[in-house]
Order: sequence, then structure tokens, then C-alpha cells
Amino acid sequence: MKSFIIKYNKPIIITASITVLQLIWGFDPKFSVINLIWLFL
Repeated sequence: MKSFIIKYNKPIIITASITVLQLIWGFDPKFSVINLIWLFL
């Protein structure tokens, strides 16, 4: 479980920061989908 958290901790932080930025600048679904795909490749 700990290794799972360590492995996915950075993508979760990046995803959260992207979400916050999108709330500030307006939501772009296409952009978020591209980012999610990029994170998990």
C-alpha cells in the first residue's frame, strides 16, 4: 500500500494543481484528458 501511495503521489499532486488552475482560468475538458493520459503513460 505504501509503495502504491509513493508511486501515485506525484500524479495526484499534479492532477490536483491542474484542476485548481483550470478552476481559476476556466475548465477545458480536452486539456485535462490529455494531461491525465500523459500522467498514466
